[in-house]
Amino acid sequence: MIKKVSILYIGVSPIMIENLGSHDEIELIVHRNLQAAENYLKTSPKPDAILCDQYLSGGSGMEYHDKLSENQKFNKVAFILLTDEFRKNVYHNAIMKGIDDFFVLPDPSADSLLNRVKFLSEYRHKYPVLPPIFARDMELKIPRSKRLFDLVVAISALLFLSPLLLLVIIAIRLESKGKVYYISKRFGQSKIFDFYKLRSMRTGSDAEIDKMKKEKNQYSGARKQLEIDFSNPCRECEKLPAGEKCSTTLYIHGHEICQTEFKRQEREIAKTKSAFVKVLNDPRVTRVGKFIRKTSIDELPQLINVIKGDMSIVGNRPLPIYEVEHLLKDWETQMAMRCLAPAGITGLWQIKERGKGGEEMSEEERKNYDIEYAAHLLPGKYSFWYDLKLVLQTFTTLFQKDSV
Repeated sequence: MIKKVSILYIGVSPIMIENLGSHDEIELIVHRNLQAAENYLKTSPKPDAILCDQYLSGGSGMEYHDKLSENQKFNKVAFILLTDEFRKNVYHNAIMKGIDDFFVLPDPSADSLLNRVKFLSEYRHKYPVLPPIFARDMELKIPRSKRLFDLVVAISALLFLSPLLLLVIIAIRLESKGKVYYISKRFGQSKIFDFYKLRSMRTGSDAEIDKMKKEKNQYSGARKQLEIDFSNPCRECEKLPAGEKCSTTLYIHGHEICQTEFKRQEREIAKTKSAFVKVLNDPRVTRVGKFIRKTSIDELPQLINVIKGDMSIVGNRPLPIYEVEHLLKDWETQMAMRCLAPAGITGLWQIKERGKGGEEMSEEERKNYDIEYAAHLLPGKYSFWYDLKLVLQTFTTLFQKDSV
C-alpha cells in the first residue's frame, strides 16, 4: 500500500484543490482561512507540508509562516507559498523569511509538487531550519578548512599525476588534430570562469550542441515541442456566464485567448524545455576521449581551477552558461542557493548518478542533489568529513561501466 503524503492547503484555488485532491499519493486537507487551519493544527497530526495562499481573509501566508516559525513543532514541516501572480517584492520577502518554495498559481502540477514535498520533507529532517540566503548578500562563504583541503589535495594530485597527464596529452594529440585541452565558460558560486578539461571530442564540437540538445538530450526524454493551443478552453472561464472571461483577453495572431489560459499553457511549454543537457552515445567523442571520460582523467586539469579558486574539490557540477540561463528563468528559492555553491570536481550528484548507472537520473533528481549539497555549506552545517567521504566514494565509482 502506497504511503500518502499529507498536505495541508490553506487557500481557495479550485484548481489546486481539484488537482491535489484527485492524486492517489496525496492526502489533502483543505482549510479556506487561517483561523480554521490554526484550529486544525492544534489538535491534529503535523502534515508533511503546508501550502498557503499569500492573500487570505484575516491575514497573509507570510504572516502565518512567521507565526509557525516560532513553534519548533513545525521546524520539519515544509512551507510553500502560493500567489495568483508574480510580485517581485513578495517573492524576495518570502525568500528572506526562509520560506521553502514559492509558486504562482495555477502551478505547480500535482506530480511536480509531490516530488518537491518529498524532497523538502527529507531536506527538512537533515537541515531543520533554512536561513534566508538573500539576507546575506547572496553569498555562501566557503569555510577556511575547505579551502585549505582544496589547495593541499589539488597541488599534491597535480604533482603525483603529472606523468599520467603527459602520456594522455600525447595520446590525444596523436589521435586528432587540435589543442589537447578544452576551455569553456562555466558557472559556479555566482560567477563565470574559464573551465579546463582535456579534450575528449573532435575539434569544433561546440557548434553541434543545439542540434544535439534537440535530438539526443537524455533529460528531454519523450517530451514534445508544444505551441499555444488557442482552441483549448479555459476551465476558469467555463465556470462564468457565457461571454465573460476570468481575466484579460489577449489577441495574438488573429486569435483570442484569456490571460489565465495563456499563462497556463506557457508554463506547460516551459516544462518541455530541459534545463540540463546530457547526450547519450555522443558521436563527437573520440576513442581516447571515451577512455578518459570513463576514468574521469579528462577532469584532471580542473585541479588548476581549484588552485585558482574557481572551483572546489567537492561541490556542484559546474554548469555551462546555457544551462544556468534556463535555470534562472525559474529562479526558485532552493535553486538560488544551488547557484551560490562552488563548482566541484566531484560531488553528490556525480556519485549518485554513477551509482544508478548513469541513465536513470531525472532532471528533478539532479536539481535536488545539487540543492542538498549547497545546504551542506550553510553556516553551522559544513563538515570536512562529509566532503572527505564524497572524495573516497568518488574513487570507488571511477571504473563503473557508465561515465557521468
